[in-house]
Amino acid sequence: MTLRRDRIVFALLATLSTGAVALLAAQQQGASAFTAQQAADGRTTYQTSCASCHLPNLAGRNEAPQLAGSNFMNTWRTRSTRDLFEYIQSTMPPTGETLSVDQYLGLTAFILESNGATAGTQALTPATAVPIGSIATGAVPTAATAPVATTATDPAAGRGAGQRQGGPPAGRGGAPANAGPLGLTVQGTVKNYVPVTDDMLRTQDPGDWLMARRNYQGWSHSPLTQITHDNVRDLQLVWSWGMNEGQGNEPSPLVHNGVLYLVNIQNVVQALDARTGDLIWENHIGPNALIGQAAMRNMAIYQDKVFVATTDARLVALDARTGAKIWDTPLADRSKGYANSAGPMVMKGVVVNGLVGCDRYGNDGCWISGYDAATGKQLWKFNTVRRGTEQGADTWGKLADNLRIGGETWIAGSYDPDLDITYWGVAQAKPWMRASRGSSNFDNVLYTSSTVALKPNDGTLAWHYQHAPGESLDLDEVFERVLVDIGDQKVVFTIGKPGILWKLDRRNGAFLGYKETLFQNVFESIDPKTGAPTYRADILEQQTGQWVQSCPSTEGGHNWQSMSFVPSNGTLIIPLSQSCMEMNGRKLEFTNGSGGTGADRRFFEMPGTEGNVGKLAAFDVKTMKEVWSREQRAPYLTGVITTASGVGFVGDLDRNFRAFDVKTGETLWQARLGTTVMGYPVTFSVNRRQYVAVTTGATGGGSPRVVPRTIIPEVKMPGVGNALYVFALPEKK
Repeated sequence: MTLRRDRIVFALLATLSTGAVALLAAQQQGASAFTAQQAADGRTTYQTSCASCHLPNLAGRNEAPQLAGSNFMNTWRTRSTRDLFEYIQSTMPPTGETLSVDQYLGLTAFILESNGATAGTQALTPATAVPIGSIATGAVPTAATAPVATTATDPAAGRGAGQRQGGPPAGRGGAPANAGPLGLTVQGTVKNYVPVTDDMLRTQDPGDWLMARRNYQGWSHSPLTQITHDNVRDLQLVWSWGMNEGQGNEPSPLVHNGVLYLVNIQNVVQALDARTGDLIWENHIGPNALIGQAAMRNMAIYQDKVFVATTDARLVALDARTGAKIWDTPLADRSKGYANSAGPMVMKGVVVNGLVGCDRYGNDGCWISGYDAATGKQLWKFNTVRRGTEQGADTWGKLADNLRIGGETWIAGSYDPDLDITYWGVAQAKPWMRASRGSSNFDNVLYTSSTVALKPNDGTLAWHYQHAPGESLDLDEVFERVLVDIGDQKVVFTIGKPGILWKLDRRNGAFLGYKETLFQNVFESIDPKTGAPTYRADILEQQTGQWVQSCPSTEGGHNWQSMSFVPSNGTLIIPLSQSCMEMNGRKLEFTNGSGGTGADRRFFEMPGTEGNVGKLAAFDVKTMKEVWSREQRAPYLTGVITTASGVGFVGDLDRNFRAFDVKTGETLWQARLGTTVMGYPVTFSVNRRQYVAVTTGATGGGSPRVVPRTIIPEVKMPGVGNALYVFALPEKK
């Protein structure tokens, strides 16, 4: 199907014609196109604005491509310095920040120098149009790959008393990298702490929020009823807390017995009085740096410990009373590129966590692993990328083991205590496109784009279901798994970037049904008996250097913003996004250290949406029919939470945090916050008063933030303002 693209806003790496290349060659100004000062200035700009995503050595990570070496030259050799400048200026940084023309020129010069181009006396200008292949070789100078400090935030950010009654959020940022001390920076003790038992995790106190999405089943639903349709309009801000500035502020706070535990980007954990916002203790686990996407989405609590997975791939246990470190164990070798963005779950004394940063050739693969909650000792490891003689290794075809990469797990799983099975989503293989990674149409590449059901005591596989065999457009299925009982059926629901809601039997993985929640044209059909998808022919026949069109885009029909299950009416309320793209796979070198995502993208609006990127919709769990939907221009950038009183909450890109009717989607109340409302709201109670807490994130958020910036540029927000906002009804006098 050919989509009409009358509103394409930008294109990444548009292909030049042969005649254009010849014209550029005629305009060549000599052996150099920039000055040494421009390159030096560009290095400084790169340190502060680019290195956290593209890495200090320009090697790239996740959605940020490699900027130096053969893979960069494969894409840019026949394009001009002007193309590179205009591309950087129009798309970078993806956070929405705008740099000066001189800074963009400096970045261009620095990247050229990092690819072997030599500085000269002629300054680079926006009009300079020299073929990159005529001045750069792709040979990376030693200086270009020297360690470069990544941006860090003042460790004092967020310290001090919480602001009350609508006062401005506290906190500041901008200190040099690795500034300030690590460890406990504010000391205090949680009074009357009650250890969290297995029974408490299984059947929570109504006022608590003890894990990601609140319960083991992943419902994102609270039994609290104080805030209702009749009084929700009276909600008011009672306190707020400034958080570390920087990209990726997407936390899910924990609340236990009147104490709110909050994780900040750059590996800072705080305990606050949930009623007043007063700080109890603070621990800078470290490193004080932004790494990759930099998101830290959730923590776990069990017995007397709070468990935190750091962005440099460590798992840390803190004393829940004092914040003191109890143990610290590696999830993976950070020197090989591994990182983390989602936190752990605890099941019967086993701490289970996933992994990201598995996208470079020559690494050790990717895995989910379990640890003893008391000691931090690793108990088991389940490899999500099959190699060697492992069961499922043959599904990677003829690819050598060192070229089998991807398979990250960057959203926390769910758990059925009765079946004693935990359910996790596994992301796609890397590079994104089959043509780039060298796999065939018939390679299923287990266990990517799958649901894996594991026994938490030893990590053995109970079953798996692959939603998108050989997925090829960064439309992965890694997101939350929601467990629902429908009569005698024990069901697990999930929805990924294609926007397809999948329904499986969680006892054995049997396919039960599916629902297309928005327009998609990736799959020509889906088998109603097995769920097996059939891809469009041009997706199967893709080649590097050719654009392939798809709806949805990498923003995802659904992404990390989690859905909620409403048990009273049996509906799933899902935040969705509507956008499309074209993707162009790069030709990559099959050498260790190469790999990555390996593709370029350009985005446009989804047909039939009238420009509405955001969609909030409810679906009946029995029939999977859409019950209601609400569309708007700005996408939703938080998870959805619902309550037993029939009131739900969600936030969006355009700074709105709103309460809605779970039966109709009608907005009941809303507040405009300081910047984009981003993260996972929670609701809790202290002394019989119900509170609702939500965070804002000024920058970051991955594709759900990057794509809207390109197709709805009129929606703007401040570049600072990471904070926690807490609302409640007025106290009765």
